Amino acid sequence: MKTETIQTAPAAVIIPLPSIVQRLDLAALFTNRQPLEIELGSGDGSFLAQCAGGHRDRNFIGVERLLGRLRKLDRKSSRLGLTNVRAVRIEAAYFLEYLLPPKTVEALHIYFPDPWPKRKHRKNRLLNQRFTHLARAALIPGGRVYMRTDDADYFAQMKSVFGTCPFFQEIPTPDELAGVLTDFERGFLKRGLQTLRLACQLTDS
Repeated sequence: MKTETIQTAPAAVIIPLPSIVQRLDLAALFTNRQPLEIELGSGDGSFLAQCAGGHRDRNFIGVERLLGRLRKLDRKSSRLGLTNVRAVRIEAAYFLEYLLPPKTVEALHIYFPDPWPKRKHRKNRLLNQRFTHLARAALIPGGRVYMRTDDADYFAQMKSVFGTCPFFQEIPTPDELAGVLTDFERGFLKRGLQTLRLACQLTDS
């Protein structure tokens, strides 16, 4: 008798949140228990899909408010046959503070967040002093935060926020990671705009 092989369909990339007040069950999201990395503000999914495709031994979650962008990540992941990518539609800081189980993330990626250039709007920037506490709570010991921007003023704020934080230290951005570009970054480079990068490592638990 010929035995038929039954293939299980890959889980959906965009996950509906069962609750906005209870933390995610990561074991239910991913079949494999692997190091977890998160991109806050995943754009069209270019960076996350590349990273997940090159590192199938890691799990990735993209956090984005715009559904259209998450659908692009979904399509890219499906074309590449990725089973290690999930996406959540919610605000980044809320996700870190209320939905992500503490001490579960190896790396946070924040690339080209809204710079809120007007002085009166700078309080809306994601990367502020409070963010360092949210990142500390989310990261495993030795976890890392990788940041990029094209805005010099925002970059100065990033450097100041993390530079004065006693539980993070600045580290070099790995060359392999720097070579993985976001959709925004490709556009900036075509226009001759410089990418400013900052990487910091958690020095305590």
